[in-house]
Amino acid sequence: MFDIISKLNRSYMLSLASENRRVDGRSWNEYRKILIDAGCIKKAEGSARVMLGNTQVLVGIKMDVGEPYPDSPDMGVITTSAELVPLASPTFEPGPPDENSIELARVVDRGIRESEAIDLEALCIEEGEKVWIVFIDIHVLDMYGNLIDASSLAAISALLNTEIPKYEDGKVIHEEKDGKLPVREKPITITTAKIGDMFVVDPTYEEELAMDARLSVAVKEDETICAMQKGESGFMSEEDIMRIIDLSIEKSKELRRYIPGD
Repeated sequence: MFDIISKLNRSYMLSLASENRRVDGRSWNEYRKILIDAGCIKKAEGSARVMLGNTQVLVGIKMDVGEPYPDSPDMGVITTSAELVPLASPTFEPGPPDENSIELARVVDRGIRESEAIDLEALCIEEGEKVWIVFIDIHVLDMYGNLIDASSLAAISALLNTEIPKYEDGKVIHEEKDGKLPVREKPITITTAKIGDMFVVDPTYEEELAMDARLSVAVKEDETICAMQKGESGFMSEEDIMRIIDLSIEKSKELRRYIPGD
């Protein structure tokens, strides 16, 4: 039954695409309404809830002290995870992380890491022994498409309101704070889907079911590209990719204005 519905949906989406239309009436380069609630989890070091249309994502930041990686003994550590809560979508199942949650976490992590959004050297406590570890936990609450952009926006918004706990006598005191997390870059990820011959930003869940390919592009504040991730098996030409990159740079300026305090 699901396969039949999926085929009918793709046929309908392709029909709309051939007329340069979208199912919700948006233009091809228009995002859904964006709302950001920063600092919504009081017991976390940082947090943000993002609503992108009806898609809803919550990101919490926790910090702890641990050992650095051997090849970067004077740098803090970032670790990102994503949980696709079964209540968020009938397609999500309980259990260990699947390929979708792993991909989501990796794409968000790559945008933050490759943009050098966090000054990791400033998170070193004792070189080779102790550094701060930044845990970025993504929780999908409602799935209506484009989790990558919603999660990336929530992650950078949460990092910007993160406070470092006090570290004293070998213990982390979460109730007391010792300054803001050193965030020096605000990467924005823009996802574009290819449906037939049409390219659309911020695809809905129905559009994702019909898309041939997807390209997510992370853009720094100086408009340089720091990460890209292609999804699905469809073909994209070099011309397609360059067009999407130009679009991503332009749309990143728009989305960056939503970041609290930006």
